[in-house]
Amino acid sequence: MNLYRIAKWVVSIIFFPLFRIQVIGRENVPKTGPVIICSNHISNYDPPVVGITSPRSIYFMAKGELFDNPLLGKLLIGIQAFPVKRGMSDRNALRKGLQILKEGHTLGLFPEGTRSRTGELSKPLAGAGFFALRSNATIVPCAIIGNYKPFKQLKVIYGKPIPMDECRKTKKATAQETADLIMEEIQKLLDVNK
Repeated sequence: MNLYRIAKWVVSIIFFPLFRIQVIGRENVPKTGPVIICSNHISNYDPPVVGITSPRSIYFMAKGELFDNPLLGKLLIGIQAFPVKRGMSDRNALRKGLQILKEGHTLGLFPEGTRSRTGELSKPLAGAGFFALRSNATIVPCAIIGNYKPFKQLKVIYGKPIPMDECRKTKKATAQETADLIMEEIQKLLDVNK
């Protein structure tokens, strides 16, 4: 059993009862092929929560500073995280993300790039749009609804895949426009499920 599976099992045992996690729409995540799961970002707990509720294992970007600690860096790599330098265009991280998708894996992204202090969605960075346009991945929006208060219900909703054909071929959308479209779909999930 690899470290990712062990971590998923341990976190599941703790988080599912602690936050009374309800998962909706898991069937919207394709079983095979490249997938990008794009979620809102309200807490440091979001990556493990998306990780334990997704039917597929996920590769996440994590801020580069976390990898400066050798022990933590090894642990993060073991659970399929890879570093990204925030506040700039990190070509290595972009290449790594595209390689993950090319190999048919799942990439987890938080398009806002940082946690929302208010719970309201903020303007996304262009990164999610870049990966959506540069790959043939299925884009699945995800909404986390709740406050991470012990024994208060937390909902994780996976929406239907976002059609990307128009953006990729006909419309010739920019990465920012595509990221904005993804955020609109996340907002719809939040609005419908409040």
